[in-house]
Amino acid sequence: MISDALSQAQSSGASQAEASVSLQRGLTVSVRLGEVETIEYQRDRGLSLTVYVGQSKGSASTADLRPAAVREIVRKAVAIAQHTAADAYAGLADPAQLARAPRDLDLFHPWDLAPEQAIEMARECEAAGLACDPRLRNSEGATVSTHSAVRVYGNSHGFLQGVPSTSHSVSCALVAQGEAEMQRDYWYSVARRPQSLDEPASIGRRAAQRTLRRLGARQLGTRRAPVLFAPELARGLFGHFVAAIRGPSQYRRTSFLLDAAGSEVFPKFLQIAERPHIPEALASGAFDAEGVATRDRELVQQGILQGYVLGSYSARKLGLTTTGNAGGIHNLLVSASGPGAEGRNLGFDALLARMGEGLYVTELMGQGVNGVTGDYSRGASGFWVQGGVLAYPVHEVTIAGNLRSMLRGIEALGTDVDAQGAIRTGSVLIDAMTIAGS
Repeated sequence: MISDALSQAQSSGASQAEASVSLQRGLTVSVRLGEVETIEYQRDRGLSLTVYVGQSKGSASTADLRPAAVREIVRKAVAIAQHTAADAYAGLADPAQLARAPRDLDLFHPWDLAPEQAIEMARECEAAGLACDPRLRNSEGATVSTHSAVRVYGNSHGFLQGVPSTSHSVSCALVAQGEAEMQRDYWYSVARRPQSLDEPASIGRRAAQRTLRRLGARQLGTRRAPVLFAPELARGLFGHFVAAIRGPSQYRRTSFLLDAAGSEVFPKFLQIAERPHIPEALASGAFDAEGVATRDRELVQQGILQGYVLGSYSARKLGLTTTGNAGGIHNLLVSASGPGAEGRNLGFDALLARMGEGLYVTELMGQGVNGVTGDYSRGASGFWVQGGVLAYPVHEVTIAGNLRSMLRGIEALGTDVDAQGAIRTGSVLIDAMTIAGS
């Protein structure tokens, strides 16, 4: 199908063309208080085509994969390109950079999960959580899902490769009732292979523990103090960094890390490596969305940014070479391993002891992040730390700072690395932020 679409595009006047076909299917089951809330089946497919007439670009897509529909989107894409202004940076990736023999990264582990099995797993997960304490009187539900997909990409340079993949997850969110308050929290597990998921009951119990410990939450007075981000939130902190060094943010001049390559963005002990070829990892890929071969890369060394995150178009705009990141990053590993790293990679208790007094953040709310200035302000809840231990839960506060100074102000990383995402990091301790409260 892709080969036919590319051939038709070139016969219709396109000088270059690329196309991708995706086929997806999945099952998601949600249970609340033991009753089934939703059973959703997903079955999607689609073809996307981009053509270049000279350096004018046109794109079209369809969910109808019949030959007549394919011919129609070829006609539309070429027509769009013929009426689009030329862009000197448009075009396919360099043929020399394509992944002609991509390795198998073991990303496909289908789960023959019947709805009845998924319902029982969700019930087990939720029931295990609710049974932990009589104060757990309500639930936002437990969810079990399984998804599989195949994506095939090809272009007129003769590249044609496909990758099957799977993703499975179990999650639970519970509500606890205190004397004059209600609190909620959650936990989850996600993996390529169903056997790698945590047991449903253990997920429910973890959600229960997280929810119960939030009872008795207090507000804080406004102050400036150290802040410790839990691993699942620290991932988002590094996500803002990645967004700032993406090609579009750089060539549009909309980044708080504008022209930062070669400069010290983090403390010297902090390293960030990209490792695209970890078997079964959630963000692994042998090639990017343009077919460019991915490779291991040291993105940050001794706190110094080594380069940007680029696809072919943004690389040309910046006068650089693509880094194989069209479509996103592939397994960023954050570590404390550079000069001065001794005492910077700590267990959770040691992190609390190093902080002494401050805020341990376990939940963030709102979207108060300005990617241009780096200004950061978000609602938060978590725990006040006093004497190096968790003293009491905290809610209804706002933490604020500037991302540039926050990144430079990282004091230590935790050994509690969360591998359930594209960015793998432990807890992150920042020297000081403004905490706005009552």
